[in-house]
Amino acid sequence: MDLLNTLVDKGLRRELPTREEALAVLATSDDDLLEVVAAAGKVRRQWFGRRVKLNYLVNLKSGLCPEDCSYCSQRLGSKAEILKYTWLKPDEASKAAAAGVAGGAKRVCLVASGRGPTDRDVDRVSETIEAIKEQHEGVEVCACLGLLSDGQADRLRSAGADAYNHNLNTSEGTYGDITTTHTYADRVETVQQAQAAGLSACSGLIAGMGESDADLVDVVFSLRELDPDSVPVNFLIPFEGTPLAKEWNLTPQRCLRILAMTRFVCPDVEVRLAGGREVHLRSMQPLALHLVNSIFLGDYLTSEGQAGQADLDMIADAGFEVEGAGTTTLPAHRAQAGGGCGSHDGGCAPCGDAPADAAAEPSEIPAARTDLVAVRRRGAGTDLAPNA
Repeated sequence: MDLLNTLVDKGLRRELPTREEALAVLATSDDDLLEVVAAAGKVRRQWFGRRVKLNYLVNLKSGLCPEDCSYCSQRLGSKAEILKYTWLKPDEASKAAAAGVAGGAKRVCLVASGRGPTDRDVDRVSETIEAIKEQHEGVEVCACLGLLSDGQADRLRSAGADAYNHNLNTSEGTYGDITTTHTYADRVETVQQAQAAGLSACSGLIAGMGESDADLVDVVFSLRELDPDSVPVNFLIPFEGTPLAKEWNLTPQRCLRILAMTRFVCPDVEVRLAGGREVHLRSMQPLALHLVNSIFLGDYLTSEGQAGQADLDMIADAGFEVEGAGTTTLPAHRAQAGGGCGSHDGGCAPCGDAPADAAAEPSEIPAARTDLVAVRRRGAGTDLAPNA
């Protein structure tokens, strides 16, 4: 297929595809799916070999968020029956992180619900980072605390944070349909604050919220321009009790096409398979490893993932290997381009191609599999052992 040959060539040169080419990837048929995966896999292997980086989430504070993000089980007005608790103490969070590190996680992601941290919250998280680093000197720590105020990114960096996560989630044009209590521009500004402080930026998207192909291309192109080191691709988990509970718009094949498009647009960036992979990719998860070079191990913020050992077995069975602590994640041209820890930094070239018309959406969606959404009842905030 000429399209795929062109995209591989561009990916190996770190050249941005056109919007038309990105849309064409999303419009490919299921008959062409393995060819799409194979082509994007060539780009993935060029920059990351067969390594898979493991990341582990610790939910420091769960539920009761004042923001109204429609996709989130922790949102204002959510009726989802999730765990709700206030801040974990530093020793509790460090103990939770240790389970992930023992399972092979190279990065620990500290997440707290809310609009953004107070200065006292930054102090709490700083103490937690110090506690984790004291026990696991080489582990990367990424904070995800919402919108940042002036100086907070610098304080987190001084405390030992390596990265900061704040996702764009969807296109700028449709952002107001998903969230009204803050803006798309607020999110962009927070990512830029993290970058300015020398933190490795982590910013991604959520697919499956009813967006069009054009919306998906818009947000991925925006991410390329924003230039994070990590791009998590989440697939909506339609929690009962949230406004998007009925949005079951994804098939495993569509998820793979979205991941392939993301890889072609961001060829040398850490593309992370994030929330919702078990729900939507199901038995086709191993194919995604040919597209991404990073996954979350075990459970998520408010939902359960597959067993940590199953993740490790999947990686090995698919012919990939877990990335070791002594290995730099990003290719040399990115890792050497700026500050931060050795697993990030650098950038992709900016984009600027003319828009194209949206491609056709898949014509048939399978019945909802609500039985696949398992609310987290173990790990942080409970007396039960975590899944790692």
